[in-house]
Amino acid sequence: MSIQIDARLKIMRALGIDLPGLSRKSIESRPNPPGQHGPNSTRRRKSEYGLALIEKQKLRFNYGVSERQLRTMMVEARRKAGPSGDLLLQMLECRLDNVVFRAGWAPTIPAARQLVSHCHILLNGKRANIASIRLRAGDEVTLREKSRNITMIRHTIEAPSLDRPEWLTYDPTTFTAKVTRLPEADEVPFPVEVHLVVEHYAKSM
Repeated sequence: MSIQIDARLKIMRALGIDLPGLSRKSIESRPNPPGQHGPNSTRRRKSEYGLALIEKQKLRFNYGVSERQLRTMMVEARRKAGPSGDLLLQMLECRLDNVVFRAGWAPTIPAARQLVSHCHILLNGKRANIASIRLRAGDEVTLREKSRNITMIRHTIEAPSLDRPEWLTYDPTTFTAKVTRLPEADEVPFPVEVHLVVEHYAKSM
């Protein structure tokens, strides 16, 4: 999912929220929806469907997944034991591109996906180039030695977009991040009413 920088800001303004995985920029200075009316525009009261759609779009755009991918994960989450919404968030957080982002090597998830696709990342010591690989507790991701001097990576390590989550441990000497446990739903770095997403898909499955 390739989206230009300006388009990313428009997406966040339309959703009314900063999405750290999508862009390092913030809508704080321009919180109003995009459009010709600017700050004079008003948000109409959303229908139940509209509210659920916003929450679903938050997940799609922050993690850079397609509608088909999100629906497939939702089907899988519903088949497992436990709250479907929490499991869905866990699946999204455990994607390899997101782990690379949360490790502090890329400023956004699209940038992390590019690092993965260009073979800059090792998973458990082996080259990995599929961004959607889902990590489990105990898995380790390592930045390849030849990649550690890439300007973008160095700048991001110096000023990461987010603090590293508690479910990751990081060794700066080996540039290795380890998944010590699966992430909890409340560790997603932006507010989302995931139960609305679950209800939205429940009506169409």
